[in-house]
Amino acid sequence: MGLTARIPALLRERTFRRYWTGQTVSLIGDQISLMALPLAAVLVLGADAAQMGWLKTLELLPALLLNIPFGAWVDRRPHRRRIMIATDLGRAVLLLTLPVAYLLDVLTLGQLYAVALGMGVLSVLFEACNVTLFAALVPAEGFVQANSLVSGSRSMAWLAGPGIGGVLVQVLTAPVALLADALTYLVSAGYLARIAPAEPAPEPVTKGHFTEGLRWTVREPSMRALFASSGTIQFFNYMFHTLFVLYVTTELGLSAGLLGAILGAGAVGGLLGAACSGAVVRRIGIGGSLVTGFLGFSLPLILVPLASGPLPLVAGVLFLAEFLSCVGVMIVDVAAGAFQLALIPDALRARVMGAFRTLNHGFRPVGALVGGLLGSTIGLRPTLWIATVGGVFAVLWLFPSPLPRTRELPTTARETAPAA
Repeated sequence: MGLTARIPALLRERTFRRYWTGQTVSLIGDQISLMALPLAAVLVLGADAAQMGWLKTLELLPALLLNIPFGAWVDRRPHRRRIMIATDLGRAVLLLTLPVAYLLDVLTLGQLYAVALGMGVLSVLFEACNVTLFAALVPAEGFVQANSLVSGSRSMAWLAGPGIGGVLVQVLTAPVALLADALTYLVSAGYLARIAPAEPAPEPVTKGHFTEGLRWTVREPSMRALFASSGTIQFFNYMFHTLFVLYVTTELGLSAGLLGAILGAGAVGGLLGAACSGAVVRRIGIGGSLVTGFLGFSLPLILVPLASGPLPLVAGVLFLAEFLSCVGVMIVDVAAGAFQLALIPDALRARVMGAFRTLNHGFRPVGALVGGLLGSTIGLRPTLWIATVGGVFAVLWLFPSPLPRTRELPTTARETAPAA
C-alpha cells in the first residue's frame, strides 16, 4: 500500500502509463542511434569530416523546414495517434534497412544520408502530433507532473542510452546495433495502439491557417517572452557546444573517457532536476520556476571557461558545471512545457508549437556558425566566455512580460476534456 502511494498519480492511470512507457523505451533507442548512426558512417564507411557534416545537416534540416507546415497539416487531422503509429513504423523500417544492407555488403553513405533525412522528417511529424495527443491524455492539473515524468525519461535515456549503444556497437557493429532502436519504435507503436484518448476535433481550414500559429506566438506576450528567452539561450548554447569538446580535450587536456564520465554526470543532474521540478513549481510558482530554470541552466556553464589548474580540479569544476546546468535545464523544460500546454488553445496547438520550434531551431545553426568563426579568430576560451555570459542574459526577456509574476498555470485555453 505504501509503495503504491509513492507511484505518481498519472502512472497509476493505465492510458498515460502505456503512453509514457512507450515513449521512455523510444527515447532510449534514440540515444542508441545517436551513437550508432555516426559510428556506422565513420567505422564502416570511412566518412570524413565533411561527410559527417552532411549527415548531421540532413538529420536536422527537417526540424527547421517542416515544423510549421506539419503543424498546420496536423491541426486539420482528426486522428493524430494513428499518424504517430505510422511514423513509428516508418522509422523502424528505415533503420532496419541499414543492418540488412550491411549484412548484404551494399551499405553506402547515400543510404545513410537518406535514412538520416527520412528519420528527421518522420520525427518532426511525430512530435507535431505528440503535443496535441499529450494534452488530450493529461488533465490540466497534471501538466507539471506529466512533463516531469517525460523529462525524467529523457534524462534516463541520456544516462543509459550511450552506454547501451556503445556496448551494442562493440559487440554487434554499428549498423546491426541500430536493430535495437528499430525495436524501440515498434514498442512505441504497440503502446500507442493500446490507448484511445479523446483527441480534439480538427480545425477547419480558414484564411491564414498556415501562419496562424506563428502570428499567435508573436502576439501573446508570455509566449513571445518565452520564445525570446529560449531563442537567445539556444543561440549562445550552440556557440558553447560547438567548441566545448574541442576546448576541454585540447586546452584542458581531458581524455575522452573522463569527458564521457563528466557528461554522464550531467544526465544524473537531469534526473535530479526532473524529479524535483514539481516541488519547485509548487513552491515558487510557474514564473519563478522559469526564471530559476533559465539561470540554473546558464550560470553554471560560466565555470567552464573559468576552469584551470591541476587536472583533478578542472575535472571537478566541469563536473559541477554539467551537473548543475542539467538540473536547471530540466526545471525550465518542465515549467515551460506545462505552461505552454495550459496556454495554447487546442485548435492551434500543433501550429503554435511548430512555429515555436522552427524559430528556436533557427538559432541553433547560427549560434554554431558564430561560435566556430569566433573560436577560430579570437580563440576558444574568449569565445566560451561570450557564449556562457551571453546565455545568462537570456532570462532578461522574461521580466517585461507577465511570466515572472505568474504563479498558477493558465486555465482558459483548454477546449477539450482529458481522456478518461
